[in-house]
This record gives sequence, C-alpha cells and structure tokens, in this order.
Amino acid sequence: MKPVRLPASATNALPRRMLYTLCLVYILSGLIGRDPWKADDAAGFGIMLTMAQGGLADWLWPNIAGLPMAEKGPLAFWLGALCIRAFGWLLGEPMAARLAPIGFFLVGALSVWYATYLLGRRPEAQPLRLAFGGQPEPRDYGRTLADGALLIYLGSLGLLLHSHSTSAEALYVSLVGLALFATARLVETPSARPALLLGLVLGLMTLTRGWVTPLALWLALFGLALARRHDNALRLGLLTLPAAIVVGASWPLLAQLLQPYGHSPYGAWMAWNLHLLALPSWEGLKYLLQNVLWFAWPAWPFAAWSVYAWRRQSSAPHIVVPLTFAVALLLLALLGRHSEESLMLPLLPPLAMLAAFGLPTMKRGAINAVDWFSVMTLTTCAAFIWIGWIAKQTGWPAQLARNAFKLAPGFKPEFGPIACLVAAAASIGWILLVRWRVSRRPTVLWRAVVLSSGGVILCWLLLTTLWMPWINYGKSYAGVSRQLAQNLPKSGYCVQSNVGPAQRASFAYFGDVNFAGIEQSQCDFLLLQDNNRRKDDLRRITQGGQDWTLLWSGRRPSDRDERYRLYQRVK
Repeated sequence: MKPVRLPASATNALPRRMLYTLCLVYILSGLIGRDPWKADDAAGFGIMLTMAQGGLADWLWPNIAGLPMAEKGPLAFWLGALCIRAFGWLLGEPMAARLAPIGFFLVGALSVWYATYLLGRRPEAQPLRLAFGGQPEPRDYGRTLADGALLIYLGSLGLLLHSHSTSAEALYVSLVGLALFATARLVETPSARPALLLGLVLGLMTLTRGWVTPLALWLALFGLALARRHDNALRLGLLTLPAAIVVGASWPLLAQLLQPYGHSPYGAWMAWNLHLLALPSWEGLKYLLQNVLWFAWPAWPFAAWSVYAWRRQSSAPHIVVPLTFAVALLLLALLGRHSEESLMLPLLPPLAMLAAFGLPTMKRGAINAVDWFSVMTLTTCAAFIWIGWIAKQTGWPAQLARNAFKLAPGFKPEFGPIACLVAAAASIGWILLVRWRVSRRPTVLWRAVVLSSGGVILCWLLLTTLWMPWINYGKSYAGVSRQLAQNLPKSGYCVQSNVGPAQRASFAYFGDVNFAGIEQSQCDFLLLQDNNRRKDDLRRITQGGQDWTLLWSGRRPSDRDERYRLYQRVK
C-alpha cells in the first residue's frame, strides 16, 4: 500500500512570484560588488579571461595567462569567455563572467523542478484515493512536490559557495540536474528524443569535468533498464551512449588534431580523469562521513526518510531514478583518490528530488520539530551576523570587533546604505515568514522545508550584504597584485612563477602582470610563492642555473601563510 494519503488542500502550489524571488535573491547575492576570490573562483575567472582575450589556441587549451589548466574540461570556461566578450565592456570582466554561473544555476533549478514534476505526476507517486473523494489532481500534486524539491535544493548548504563561483563545478551540478530531467522524460515518454537529450547532457558533462561521472551514470541507468527488462536499455545503448561519445570527444579530438601551442591537452585531461578512480580508502570514507552531513543538509534526512517510507514501492520511477543517481554518485565519491567537496556536489540534485517525495509521508510532529530546529538555529545565526556587523561598525561589543579586525588586519569598515536596507528587508521578511508558518499552520507539503530554505537564504543574503566588504578584503588579491605591479616595468617583460592558479589569475587581472606563456621559458623576472612563517631572507638565490636578486616581498594582510617574492635576473 502507498504510504501517502492527502487532501487536495495540501497541494496548493507555492506562489510563483515568491518562488522566482527566492531564486533571484539566492543567485544574485554574492555575485555583485566583489572581486574574484581565491581558489576556484579566481582560477575559473582567469581561464575565462585568457580565452576572451586570446585566440583559438587558448580556447582549445584552457590556461591562466600561460599556466595550462586543461584537466577538467573547457565548456564552463567557454561560456564564461563568451559572456566576457559580449558584456565585459558594459559590466566589467568579473561581473560579465558571473553571468555564466547565473545561467548555470537557473538551468539546474529548472531541471530539478521539472524532473520532480514529471515523476511526481506519475500514477505510482499519487496518494491513495480518499473514501469520499477530494484527493489532489496529479498535476497539482506533481507541482507541489516540485516546489518542495526546489526549496530543498536552494537550502542545501553545499550549493552556496559552488553555485556562486566562476568554476566548472557550478555548471557540473546543474548538468546533473539536467540529466535527471532527461531521464525523467525518458521514463515518461520512451522514445528517441529524450534518449538523445540524455546523451547530449552526458557529453556536455564530459566537456565540463571529465568522463568518469557521465560513464558511471550511464552504466547505472543501463544496468537498471536491463534489470527491469525495459526497452529503454536498447535506447540507452544505441542512442544515448553514441550521442554522449560524439559530444564528449569533440574537444579532445579537435585539440589533438590542431595541436594548440604545438601540443595537445588530451594527455593531461585523460590523466586527471584516471586520477579520480582508486580503491576505497579509510581516509576517503572518513572525509565523506565528516562532511556530507552538513554539505547535503537539509536534503539527506528527508531523502533517507523517503527511501524508508517508500520501501515497499522502491521500484517506482520517482524513487528508483533519483536513488540510482544518488547511489552511483556516492560510490564515485568513495572511490575518489583525493577528498574534496566537488565529489559530493553532484549528490545534491538527486537528494533534493528524493527528499521531496518524502515530504507527503512525514508526520506532523516530525515536521514541527524540523521547523523549530530551523527557526532556532537560523534565527540565531542571523542575529549573530547582525551583532557581528554592528560590532565591526561601532566597536561594540568590543571582543567581537577585535576578533573581526584580527582576522582582517588593516580593514577599514564601510557603511553601505543599500546593503543595509536589503539586509533589513530580508530580516523583516524572515520574521513575517516565521509568523505565517506558526500562526497559520498550513497543511501544504512544502511547509516542512520553507523555513529551512528561507533561513539559509536569509543568512547567505546577510553575509553577502553586511559582510561583503570584509569578506572581499580577506579573499581578494587586488591589493597585493597592485603592489607587485609597481615593481615591474610597464611593458616588454615576462615573469616566470610558481604561484597557484588563483594567484596567477588575480595578478594578471589586477596587476596586468605579463606571465610567461606556455611556449616561453626565459624571463628576466621570477615570482615565487612560499610560506611566510619561514624566517629566511633570501635576497639572492640561484635557480635554473641563473642568479636572481630580490626586488620586492609582500603578502595579503589577511593571510599569515602566503608570501610572495619578486626577483630579477642578474645579468
């Protein structure tokens, strides 16, 4: 027997304006008014900028001002570079590049919504018919479940930073959602068109972040279709796989044929893919257990409950499709040779879908417990963000102010009236949302997650408005880049360096530093990055058979570890 029994009143859809507003507030917060940040954000922007300002070789061999970066794939950076070329003159290069992750997020959000809607309106997912009628219509039921899945997706903690960065991961997680949508279409309408769409998406995933995950997903779906003796197994083999291979192999084959910069990125790309596969290790399992609980919150508790509640109908498409994706992606995370958040990121779309189908089966007491936990925890976080901002602006409470300035030495507080008004409006909106939930006690399905998702979005909005200057000061390389540029000639030089991708991208953009290209080997300047905790003072060094003398040494005030030293060749 199905575990769901609902009246039609429980399937009132979330107001469309509210849903659109949440999505726009979510993705725009954190993208406006900041520099490229360290790690993947600045590195991805550097690849996009190099492509936008370079030629065909840079598009075929992704690089950051001459530093090869062909490991993951070029698709996300192609799209960002196109945005820079089209809108860089109007918005500036960093903001133009961020139009790409805005588009990536919208694709992912729509895919999760429509995939859940397609599976939620199927007969297997419908609630039991009531004795005197009044059960919801399939379309209304599917729409309400889709609203719940989208709210859970927006509230996932692991999505916050990655969806707001100019990186391959921002596109990758959205393509996983799009693959779920294509699979749902294939289940609903077994035909050539959705099979080819799924192949196209898997091929695009290959161009974004390698072939390991797309191959694992195809094998999981093909095995599922074979086990159920479904005709879709034939379509997956004859249509989906060839389409994925054609699309995914297009860039490696073209690069192999044209040999940009006299070489091909194929070897580095293939080596990076193979490096993702290894035997399970205790360290990998330990990392996953320690991080997935918060990374996939609040999706995983609802998803686990959904699998349990529907255990007697576990072969139903609305359970077996997202569960197949989740299991395949979880196994890949366990097989990862190195531990990083990007291995857990693709889990979020299938977990959000699974979680949505668990909402109709939850008891009122469990829903109230989740709500009160969300209200208490997220309201406390929001209050702490406000108190910390007041301390940073006024110096009271003194201890909080000292801690804030200790983490960012040299930072000067800025008061942004617009940011303050937006933060105040969001806080008032949160209070009204909590009041509505407590006073009305609605019976709609998405009531169990609206406070969790709304509270996460509130905290993120407060951080990216009230604290944006402070965060930007700590994560930007703009200041040290300009210091470096002051010690270099205006033109006619090149710099050899061992700095990381994010630093190289920032120095090239903010300081207009001319780094050695892929084909260059001899330069008159050498930039080294090392640990500031080392007390050595190497004013003259020998490297590469050449003598170098120190010109400049500096670091970011907020980073106690990184140190940069600029040397000039002794002639």
